[in-house]
Amino acid sequence: MTGLLEGRTAVVTGGARGIGLEIARTFIDAGARVVIGDIDDDAGAAAVAELGGDGVARYIRCDVRDGAAVEATIDAAEDAFGPLGVFVNNAGVTRDATMRKMTEEQFDDIIAIHLKGSWNGTRAAAGRMRTHGGGAIVNISSISGKVGLVGQTNYSAAKAGIVGLTKAAAKEVAFAGVRVNAVQPGLIRTAMTLAMPEHIWDEKMKEIPMGRAAEPSEVARVVLFLASDMSSYMTGTVLEVTGGRHI
Repeated sequence: MTGLLEGRTAVVTGGARGIGLEIARTFIDAGARVVIGDIDDDAGAAAVAELGGDGVARYIRCDVRDGAAVEATIDAAEDAFGPLGVFVNNAGVTRDATMRKMTEEQFDDIIAIHLKGSWNGTRAAAGRMRTHGGGAIVNISSISGKVGLVGQTNYSAAKAGIVGLTKAAAKEVAFAGVRVNAVQPGLIRTAMTLAMPEHIWDEKMKEIPMGRAAEPSEVARVVLFLASDMSSYMTGTVLEVTGGRHI
């Protein structure tokens, strides 16, 4: 995988920890220079240090709900490392509750961060990439957006919306050499999922034909594939990284 993104400038939102941080690490290993957009300043600074310092990584505070903040993050990336080549819409949180108990605020927060945030990122990145002759945008959806999960009417709606956004945007910007694809991870071994009650974890494991959760690196390598020229004739696609769950 060394050299797949050699010399390219990438932005990863929500890149200070978890899957986003692993995507940033994988991109740097493939030759890219990465700007992390996040709202956790301490985690962002720690991530830059872990990734090798400001020669290969930078942190910019970015609330993806704010289109101007997303544009400013791209400005900072291009000022630091050159024309934007890859953009990953990864930022996200959960506000799980059954529909009966979910508040409007919990619903609105998830739609704003995941769906509007991905629209802000896709719109801004595509605008820059058109002027550069092309690029790759990767949106992080979820298997929850395919099947719907109990307690996630907000999250499932947002993640399904990201699929529609990806397909519509792909059609709009393909002529300019900009590709837009999405990834739908399943159960990934992160600090958040490992904090689940054991019985819930066990229930989810029963649904996975491969019999295990994924490591963040297994998602990151699929994102790298979509970000690189290995997927040069792919746009508007959705790749499931689920171990066979919900096929």
